[in-house]
Amino acid sequence: MRGAPDILVIGSGAIGICSAYYLAEQGLRVAVVEQGEIGSGCSGANAGLIVPSHSIPLATPGALGQGLKWMLKPDSPFYIKPRLDPNLWYWLWKFRKSCHPQQMHQGLSVLRDLNYASLELFKHLVVDEALPCNYRQDGWLMIYSTDEVFQKAQEEAHLLQSHDIELKILRADEALEMEPALHSEISGGIFFPDDAHLDPAKFVQALAERLRGRGVTIHTQTEVTEFTTLNGNVTAVRTTRGRFQPKQVVLAAGAWSAELVKNLGFRLPIQPAKGYSISMKKPEACPSIPLYLSEAKVAVTPLEDVLRFAGTLELSGMNFNINLHRVDAIMRAAHYFLKNVENQNMGEIWRGLRSCTPDGLPIIDRFPGYNNLFIATGHCMLGITQAPITGKLVSQLLCGQVPDVDLAPFRIDRFK
Repeated sequence: MRGAPDILVIGSGAIGICSAYYLAEQGLRVAVVEQGEIGSGCSGANAGLIVPSHSIPLATPGALGQGLKWMLKPDSPFYIKPRLDPNLWYWLWKFRKSCHPQQMHQGLSVLRDLNYASLELFKHLVVDEALPCNYRQDGWLMIYSTDEVFQKAQEEAHLLQSHDIELKILRADEALEMEPALHSEISGGIFFPDDAHLDPAKFVQALAERLRGRGVTIHTQTEVTEFTTLNGNVTAVRTTRGRFQPKQVVLAAGAWSAELVKNLGFRLPIQPAKGYSISMKKPEACPSIPLYLSEAKVAVTPLEDVLRFAGTLELSGMNFNINLHRVDAIMRAAHYFLKNVENQNMGEIWRGLRSCTPDGLPIIDRFPGYNNLFIATGHCMLGITQAPITGKLVSQLLCGQVPDVDLAPFRIDRFK
């Protein structure tokens, strides 16, 4: 039997490590268990974007219809694999209900506040802990190749402006002046000056090292297999490397969270959404700021040593198969929009499973029916963006403090 820490955090991705950080800041004894290596899941090689601009929820009017149309295209940016899975159909039913305009507007306000609160924490966290993660606040430039999509994007931009998200709409020549690495065949762009980026793997690993230096124990290659419960409490957590008996448990296992709570008799409304990235050696004329190639829904992030392209949202269950049609579609977009990548080798292909809720908002709450089990998951494509604020909210929730952000929109019972 392992020791008895105050808190056991399950998962060492960005959400889990940030939760452990802020819990340790409260003076609590914290342990972390991770089925793989630190940050080896969805935090490993995503786009690394910290984007308050990305505050429109996943569930928007027309999103499901567009997704159904894209099901017939093997290289589409959004794909739902048809299968007889009751959990998928339950999730799609909830997603459809969340696509109502009023709910979308409410979700936008909630995500906007959460994202900006996290951005402020990033500014202090990276500096205070001297994290070598290539953090930069250079903004994010969204690029449009067709007039039709650019016009629709400007309507969304006005919606974001009404929620106090700063942006600038650019003509094609203005966008090309801002980023000369772009091909000239574009219609325009929208620039979000508040957005930032970093290397996600370096961020998680560096913060984990700081935690170890403060006495937090991190057990890698340690898979959780079962919760032992009694009278509304988790009394032990069984793993492939022994049992833990913490006073409180934080479940921050991303897409694996739903599987882990099955033995508690609860169906967690989470679907794993596969995303891909390709990291190549930087070309000579590399983009200087992060980009979003809008028609293809591909993010481009210049990091220290590599240029990373990331995209797609694939609802195909808990599988890690690489769909090369989608990888090729990401690279076609890169070739279409950017100079000097045509002759580059493709580079390293990565995929990860994001945890997606039907309404696009995370779950940050005490687990129903249990006094000492808490959950932080369902961050969709905003796990890195929302990691610090989620970690702080988890620590405030466990310690009975007034949270920095109202937790009501993130309660798990909203899916009843």
